[in-house]
Amino acid sequence: MSAGARYFSDSQWEESIESQIRECTAFAEKNGITILHHYIDGVFSVKIDNHLEFQNMIKDSDKCLFNMIFIWKLDRFARNRYDSARYKAVLKKNGVKVVSATEVISDGAEGIILENVLEGYAEYYSADLPEKVVRGMTENTLKSKYNGGTLPIGYQIDSDQCFRLDPLTASFVREAFQRYDERATMTVIRDWLNEQGVKNTRGQKMTYNSIQHLLNNHRYMGEYTYRDIVVPDGILASPPRPL
Repeated sequence: MSAGARYFSDSQWEESIESQIRECTAFAEKNGITILHHYIDGVFSVKIDNHLEFQNMIKDSDKCLFNMIFIWKLDRFARNRYDSARYKAVLKKNGVKVVSATEVISDGAEGIILENVLEGYAEYYSADLPEKVVRGMTENTLKSKYNGGTLPIGYQIDSDQCFRLDPLTASFVREAFQRYDERATMTVIRDWLNEQGVKNTRGQKMTYNSIQHLLNNHRYMGEYTYRDIVVPDGILASPPRPL
């Protein structure tokens, strides 16, 4: 018997593509099945119609290249029940069965019920996760805790996930503000920081845009923001006074 294998990962916290491949391959070998092709999609679109490898898999099923599709879990196939039912119907018409490598689902009536429950839970999880992320990041903001992302120059994160001044670069940020307050141009400040070996947030040489972003970043005035939430004095200002 021959099969294709479908993999999808939409978050750094979920099972990695490598892990999915490993478990699906082990399942195939155990059952004497050859995987002919790995269809791998990462996160770039919510709509499954825009998942290139998924659509290639559907097209290949029409060519009778395989009679089975392996997935790590049912929620790797589609994120909602409509897409799942629609494309499973296409695969079934092409003589292809969708098989989960980690979930035991029978072919009878009980299997149909279990499959629908698992897909319903996956759809609920997909809809609920963004709301949980927003709630968590809102709570972090109110507590002035780090929400992830690129750190401004001059800051570091401590073990409590709070902002602290970076002893190696904070002084350069203060002096940059001071020089700007004394009428130095952004070009002059850029050149000075580059001479000091200070890198921008991408680890590269400072540019005019880097300086412009630094001087207009309200975090250096102590403001911590997320969406429409503004926490004055949420983080330690650097420099200690706004310009």
